[in-house]
Amino acid sequence: MRWSTYLSPTDGREHVALSRDGRLHGLRDVSSLLELLGDGFEDRLAAAAERAVQDPFEVVEEEGARFLAPVPVPPSIRDFMAFEEHVKTSSGALGQSVNPVWYQIPLFYFTNPAATRGPHDDIPVSPGSARFDYELEIAALIGRGGSDLDPAQAESHIAGYMVLCDWSARDLQEQEMRGLLGPAKGKDGATSFSRYLVTPDELEPHRAGNAYDLAMSAEVNGRPYSSGTFSTIYWSFAELLAYASRGTSLRPGDVIGSGTVGTGCILELSRVHGEDAFPWLRPGDRVRLEVEHVGVIESAVVEGPPVVPLR
Repeated sequence: MRWSTYLSPTDGREHVALSRDGRLHGLRDVSSLLELLGDGFEDRLAAAAERAVQDPFEVVEEEGARFLAPVPVPPSIRDFMAFEEHVKTSSGALGQSVNPVWYQIPLFYFTNPAATRGPHDDIPVSPGSARFDYELEIAALIGRGGSDLDPAQAESHIAGYMVLCDWSARDLQEQEMRGLLGPAKGKDGATSFSRYLVTPDELEPHRAGNAYDLAMSAEVNGRPYSSGTFSTIYWSFAELLAYASRGTSLRPGDVIGSGTVGTGCILELSRVHGEDAFPWLRPGDRVRLEVEHVGVIESAVVEGPPVVPLR
């Protein structure tokens, strides 16, 4: 199944819809995907899909529809660094070596749920940044909560997958992390998601390695930039969920990001090929990110607000 959240042309409100054959079948009785999550989410999603097809609120052509993120304001967003190639190359770009702790535990940070963006929303450059970047990632949405999950069962808590873009101000990130805290303003300007929440059964035929054999790619202004494969992930999503839930609780609707696939950002590409070959993003650029069978993010970069002095 593929689930979306869109703005209805009928009443202008947010609605949840099942995507089928290029059309959105809106639900009458559900205002948020969060209402379909929790214990037994698999059965609730299946029943909702039946209602959406048999008695939809409306049927809208996907072409021209206004999509939001599948969950417009998630309870939380944890973003990991689970791809080894990205960690090696980006660490070198920041003048660092890979800390051995990365191989011992999957590292993550919390980012800003209020900065969630839809698949086609404009993205303003973070105030004061001259080194603005995209990050090509995949994310899992938690369907059923839990604590201290066992990796052997953790994947059963995933309701589905989405493309994630962690828009990054590299200069701000580098500056603030010198203070041994963060990232903060280097990361919390915007986090974009693709239009669909794709349920795991749709991806199962592509199972390979620690994940799925799905191509991941990025273009800037129509020019190919990044390419990678989901199956090259070092830490599996089962391991990410198990670690995220250690000593605390995952809640339905929480987002778990994979971190950037190898070569999946300008920071890496400029490290290898130089900034002249792969310049930082600037207003007017169009960025397209895709994960095979999962979805697409396609956004314009626009001018951001000015920096307001602190003192």
